[in-house]
Amino acid sequence: MKFARWLACSLPLWAASAAAVADLPSGGVAYVTNQGDGVSVIDLATLKVKRSIEVGKDPRGLGITPDGHYLVTANQGDADVSVVDTTTGKTVSRIPVGKNAEFVRVGPEGRFAYVTYEPSSSGKPPAPGKDSEKSGKPAQGDGEEEAIAAEIAVIDLSKLEVSSRLPASLETEGMDFSPNGRELIVANEGDDTVVVYDLIPGHATSGRAIKRIDVSRFGKRPRGVKVSPDGSKVVVTLESSDNFLVLDSQYNVLKAIPTGKGPYGVAFEPGGATLWIAAARSNQIEVLDAKTFAPIASIPVGKRCWHFSFTPDGKRVLAACGRSDALTVIDAATRQPVSTLAGFNQPWGVVTYPKASGSLDTPASP
Repeated sequence: MKFARWLACSLPLWAASAAAVADLPSGGVAYVTNQGDGVSVIDLATLKVKRSIEVGKDPRGLGITPDGHYLVTANQGDADVSVVDTTTGKTVSRIPVGKNAEFVRVGPEGRFAYVTYEPSSSGKPPAPGKDSEKSGKPAQGDGEEEAIAAEIAVIDLSKLEVSSRLPASLETEGMDFSPNGRELIVANEGDDTVVVYDLIPGHATSGRAIKRIDVSRFGKRPRGVKVSPDGSKVVVTLESSDNFLVLDSQYNVLKAIPTGKGPYGVAFEPGGATLWIAAARSNQIEVLDAKTFAPIASIPVGKRCWHFSFTPDGKRVLAACGRSDALTVIDAATRQPVSTLAGFNQPWGVVTYPKASGSLDTPASP
């Protein structure tokens, strides 16, 4: 009952903002963070950039509230978060978070945004041709200091402030929610763990880690996390060992599956029939059967495509390819690239509104 009351109190945050979608193009919009310069807003009906939004320095992760009203970006260069009113394209708040803010997920209820930050990470992208394992090591200063564990800042979007911080591990990365929104699953690439947090207010364990999974015997550097639409499995990509793990709904590891080089972003297609994984160092997105995990297709994309999203109608996929300064557009049915959108500046992540399946977002269950 406590959880139900909490959800009821949160509903107005995303149920009463019709103004946010009043000027929405017929096909919806995509928001793309550019590490070099702000956020690009793409009209999905025309695949043209309709405007740019100024946010903090070096924006990476981003999330959109369920009503489309607020866009949240993690600004790694400024150690803060920008909260943008999408109706005006203006930043309404800059909220300090911590060094190397990187990944953002907005909770299913729309009230809280979860932002990872990494005090011990160098914060630098891999040099061309180099494995990210080498450039992403915890910063050790003069070599004598111990690495500092990361945290997850919980931002209350109704108050535009950090309401709490979840203690994390070294170099937190991808996050996803359980289907009921009561648990948060986090990949920690610095110590090869996956940690599950209780999010239910009032629980004795609320805000605490309730399960920690050591994945080091299966591979290295867990980065992407995605829960299947039916909640029966969780997929975790292991970037430096070129594979991914399949966990059951109780977070027990079932199997490890090989991939191309450098798997990171991961998402199920709408409906959950196939699994899509960005094998960034192979310059491809791999498509697998979501039940058997048999390979179906390997789609050529640009360089360092870490994150991607389906469009709201499920017909296309947009992949943000940072080292190509472009987005690759894929026909979801034929699983072939159909065009390249140029003119971006180190694109990092992409989400859409209306919300769609993607490596950085998950639409609400019907």
